[in-house]
Amino acid sequence: MNKKILAVLGTFLLLTGGLSAMGADILEQPFAKGEINPYSKFFTGTTHLYRLVEKDDTFNSSIANVTFYAGARTNWHKHSGGQILLVTAGQGRYQERGKDMQTLKKGDVVKIPPNVEHWHGAAPDSMFAHISIEPNIPNNETTWLDPVTDKEYK
Repeated sequence: MNKKILAVLGTFLLLTGGLSAMGADILEQPFAKGEINPYSKFFTGTTHLYRLVEKDDTFNSSIANVTFYAGARTNWHKHSGGQILLVTAGQGRYQERGKDMQTLKKGDVVKIPPNVEHWHGAAPDSMFAHISIEPNIPNNETTWLDPVTDKEYK
């Protein structure tokens, strides 16, 4: 009987791509995961970016879905025009420089004032997704700073 169970499990893993199909990269979210983040040099770990609204002079914002694999996070950074995060899936973390880290979950909204240094990303054991809104275009510039250390993250 055990051999049959192992054979079925082995076949499942072979056909589905292994353990990643069992939850490591499955995240139910309302928008596409997108491509590997073109700003990956400013992140630790694997992230994806899917642009929903490009920067323009009509709506004065840039909106994107950002998906973080477990443990992935941004560097410290700031936005001259602020940022709004709408959490859509998974569990994440957010921290402003000099303040306690916050746990984020689906439905949370984070309003980040202009020029506040911060970072955000996935919890160590969960994927995470949020909508990133950068208002006040065209003058909202992102300044990327140092990576978040493992000590700061934990």
